[in-house]
Amino acid sequence: MFRLLLILCVAVSVCAAAVPLGDSARGAEVFRNQKCIVCHSVNGQGGKSAPDLGRTIGRGYTPATMAALMWNHAPKMWESMERASLKPPQLTTQQAADLYAYFYSARFFEAKGDANLGKKLFSEKGCAQCHQGAGGGAPDVSQWPSITDPIELARQMWNHSPQMKGAIQAKKAALPKLTAEEMNHITVYLQSLPTASKAAPKYVPASASTGEELFKAKGCAGCHAGAKQLGKTGPKSNAELAAALWNHPGKTPKNSELRPEEMTRLIGYIWTLQFANEGGNAAAGEKAFAAKGCAGCHSGGMPKLAHGEGDNSFGMVAVLWSHGPQMLSQMRGKGMQWPAFGGSDIADLLAYMKAKK
Repeated sequence: MFRLLLILCVAVSVCAAAVPLGDSARGAEVFRNQKCIVCHSVNGQGGKSAPDLGRTIGRGYTPATMAALMWNHAPKMWESMERASLKPPQLTTQQAADLYAYFYSARFFEAKGDANLGKKLFSEKGCAQCHQGAGGGAPDVSQWPSITDPIELARQMWNHSPQMKGAIQAKKAALPKLTAEEMNHITVYLQSLPTASKAAPKYVPASASTGEELFKAKGCAGCHAGAKQLGKTGPKSNAELAAALWNHPGKTPKNSELRPEEMTRLIGYIWTLQFANEGGNAAAGEKAFAAKGCAGCHSGGMPKLAHGEGDNSFGMVAVLWSHGPQMLSQMRGKGMQWPAFGGSDIADLLAYMKAKK
């Protein structure tokens, strides 16, 4: 899953231009329009001849992982598409980001949660006393749209926490803490209820630059500085994010309640921080460039992405689909094997690419 805030960018406006924000709704359209759905499915919806892309990878699924998996399986995919008389898609960097957001939204709700354990936790944590059935005095959580929207879920957890703290403190009790694992169990339980929203999962972050402005305006930057900078620490999935917002220690800033559009802006800020620097090692990337046989064709060193692709994993996906078939033909002509990459290899190669600029 999505690793939040690996490093803090110096200039978010520059990063925002370099790293596109993914939109899961657009990603679903790309998945359909580019005929990926003919072979692949997402959580059971689509073709059955290739892996279900909503169920194969866990929380470690990053854009670099997506790029590596596509590179590794590309020759087989192209052969399958040729047999099916399908033309390989031409993906842009933006479309790759949209596909990632789509896969990510599906994976978030496919987390290894247990509905029975979630039901037990929902009761033990005191949630059911107010949020389930008639007479609870609060909205039935199973009917919230946030059950299928990770950004909205995080917002609800944040906005609701102060109110709950006050109510529980009045009873001289402690606010129950939630781990990311417990959040997953509870979410799976609520989704299993007959009254739960059946809307498709979505993940649509908004402007990173305005998210940074909001981060400061809401007072978040005042606390999250130095050792507490969100670029150095922070949750690594949306379940962890929602739990962290619920468990938020100490006082929250004044006027801290967030509207839906504000939460999408903050998540856009987080998205850009994460993918502006994917944590690769340039020296390791140089070694991988040689070991994987890249130097056999690119004798001048790591090439720049020259056709509008970004210097990030989304750009590497775009390169694969725009130039991959030609590369494969050239490599076969030279008797070379198609390279297999891991996610760390992609991140290292990108770091090497940036160092060579």
